[in-house]
Amino acid sequence: MRRDNTKADVRLKDFWRDNSRFADLFNAVLFEGQEVLKSDALEEADTDMSGVIQLKQYEESLVRARDVVKKTAYGADFVIWGIENQQRIHYASPLRTLLYDGMGYLKEYNEITRHRKEDPEPKTKDEFLSKMRKEDRLHPIFSITVYYGEKEWDGPLCLRDMIVDMPEPMARLFSDYKMNLVQVRDSDKYTFNNEDVKTVFDISREFFEGNVETVKKRYKDKNLQPELIAVIGKITESSFLMQKGARGKKVQNMCTLLEEYEKKSIEKGIAQRDRELILKWTRAGYKTPEIAGLLGFSEEEVRKVQAEK
Repeated sequence: MRRDNTKADVRLKDFWRDNSRFADLFNAVLFEGQEVLKSDALEEADTDMSGVIQLKQYEESLVRARDVVKKTAYGADFVIWGIENQQRIHYASPLRTLLYDGMGYLKEYNEITRHRKEDPEPKTKDEFLSKMRKEDRLHPIFSITVYYGEKEWDGPLCLRDMIVDMPEPMARLFSDYKMNLVQVRDSDKYTFNNEDVKTVFDISREFFEGNVETVKKRYKDKNLQPELIAVIGKITESSFLMQKGARGKKVQNMCTLLEEYEKKSIEKGIAQRDRELILKWTRAGYKTPEIAGLLGFSEEEVRKVQAEK
């Protein structure tokens, strides 16, 4: 299937903004299917992770925005959860994840220091240096990168994978940073409970394997919302499914939809073969009327194809 260089668009972000889907992804990937993260506990969080890094006289602004971010509150404390959508393999993904998480911690640190700056209580010398109280704590951030590509991920999975070879004594001491990666193409190893997540991953995975007949049999009695059809189309880069999902206003039967998809694919294939024959016979010296007669087209249709070469 055709793939492009664009990053996952707003359609995929909207899909994961749904709390039940969002929670199910984290529960399946991080907690082996257990319902640790509750969908009704999720709240929208700011996706902007931009901040300023200051080291004595050095200062640099970093602009970072995550795809989907939510938080869960536990009394006065909270946890940040983030999803990054990736349609192509990125060979610096662990570093990007580290930066996103690091900027999230920096953002909270800056909020703490602003608050402490207004605090009239005296500070120790060490607290004055760090601009934090000894008891101040940051809140945990958990991130998942969802890779939608048809090709198997051959990039790094942790920061260590991006580092040159080191002698064993150094390697043991290296502070690694793991990336939580989900590949649609092997997502069957996870236990998803949300039907939307399960359906989107299952159909997309079978499409990558070319198993359209399997999808037709498995979903012959299944009706899908237009949103899900469009998301599957985006993941598999099927313009047919994207258009059907974008234009649809009601649920559609997946089996009927795929039969139409196959029919259009066959028609497109035949049309392409006809164009190739017209150009081939033109190069071989056949006259336009002869080609039109052999293929059953009008001379005007043949000339139009000949003009495209």
